[in-house]
Amino acid sequence: MKIILNNKVEEFAADQFNITELLKAKNFTFKMLVIKVNGHLVKKSEHATTIVKDGDDVMVLHLISGG
Repeated sequence: MKIILNNKVEEFAADQFNITELLKAKNFTFKMLVIKVNGHLVKKSEHATTIVKDGDDVMVLHLISGG
């Protein structure tokens, strides 16, 4: 399966997986993340149920605040 992850083509052996599995596979461990799949915001409570499929465009953004 191929997806676009943060504007780069990524290839995975699985046919589909959820956001939680994607974050684990790519070692995204930062606590404050914003996830968008095909332009739609995915809430943290929906990470385990949101399926990423072949051709999806996924953005994983780190939220950083400061002063």
